[in-house]
Amino acid sequence: MFDKKKSMELFNIATKLIPGGVSSPVRAIKPYPFYINNAFGSKIYDVDQNEYLDYCLGYGPLILGHKNSKIKLSIENQLNNGWLYGTPCELEINFSKKIISHYYSIEMIRFVSTGTEATMSAIRLARGYKKCDKIIKIKGGYHGSHDSVLVSSGSGYLSNNLNKNLGIPIETIKNTYQVEYNDIESLIKLIDIEKENIACLIMEPILGNVGCIVPYNKEYLSEIRKITKENNILLIFDEIITGYRLRNGGAQEMYNIKPDITTLGKVIGGGLPIGAIGGKKEIMENFTPNGSVYQAGTFSGNPLSLCAGNSTINYLEKNNICLELNRKCILFFNHIKDFLSDKSLNEKYYFEGISSLFTLFFNKRPLNYSDVLKCDVKKYNLFWKMMLNDGIFLPPSQFETNFISSAHTNEELEKTAEIIEKNILLVDKKL
Repeated sequence: MFDKKKSMELFNIATKLIPGGVSSPVRAIKPYPFYINNAFGSKIYDVDQNEYLDYCLGYGPLILGHKNSKIKLSIENQLNNGWLYGTPCELEINFSKKIISHYYSIEMIRFVSTGTEATMSAIRLARGYKKCDKIIKIKGGYHGSHDSVLVSSGSGYLSNNLNKNLGIPIETIKNTYQVEYNDIESLIKLIDIEKENIACLIMEPILGNVGCIVPYNKEYLSEIRKITKENNILLIFDEIITGYRLRNGGAQEMYNIKPDITTLGKVIGGGLPIGAIGGKKEIMENFTPNGSVYQAGTFSGNPLSLCAGNSTINYLEKNNICLELNRKCILFFNHIKDFLSDKSLNEKYYFEGISSLFTLFFNKRPLNYSDVLKCDVKKYNLFWKMMLNDGIFLPPSQFETNFISSAHTNEELEKTAEIIEKNILLVDKKL
């Protein structure tokens, strides 16, 4: 058991200053979170001098690990030139070209400050372009913390058992339809009834905020693309998690799908705040100042985020990081999958891993949001505490995805697999 006395003292102060003592609910760990004061590579270090192997990685952005020297240098160089202009800068043009070269569905792009801002603006753009108000989202899909998408949402919204939609106008809720992931039939039925009123379908191509859930049928995403196109409904791929993790061109490259609009974030900021909306020129030009769909932001196109992101993507591209990282992860994934099979535990636990994303579900394989709700959260919470006591930091919720960086070594991954397997057996005996 690690000593966390200083973290406890800091949290006691924080609760008097910050609601719940944290700036985001996903950081709320009972009885109190641990406070980090340093990080490097695959590891983080708390104020009590405890060391942890990090599989949270800032919830995904740090694909190169903490404090990567190349990214750090690019930020330092930009600091010498200023960190906020309020005007366009050449970095916007260079980074736009880079992303457009990787995403064949994107002809134009606009940078914003967060993923939430990106998905909010993408939905507004779709509604403005189609001139109708209804949208469809996937149950359990998390697209940020704005009103239209906080219905049956994943991530911290699900972890905190929020189902009353407090603060969200009923009129907004009525404009958001929902269907289950991996369920084409329910989507077809809904569209048959409401297609004239629907502006867009927004979805994570791989669910990442109820844990990691992949298409059960390899034709699932292509069927969605076909149905939305036939019914003149815009398809928005939220690739804030999957962008530059599955492939340089995201899930749409992996599955050969061309959405109408794409949202990006996390990795494209290199660890600094960013979001982006990209898509077809005829759609994107509806944003002001060319069109009438208003979108603006003081920190949009921030030079620090742009240079960190551009440096990150250049490094990923030049060093084939996605490919190498995927190969490394397969060995780690197979280690745990073989263990579960050998111990005949597949009906109690399911391990999902794709590229550098993974989740251990405390139930049999989930296909959608409703399945995930059946996971044994009590058992997961015990497992999570055991992992933390063994120096492994996983996101503190069954309903989150774990991330691996290029900084994680094969030895660290092998050690992690062994600790996971040990703690599965211990939890299985206790509960």
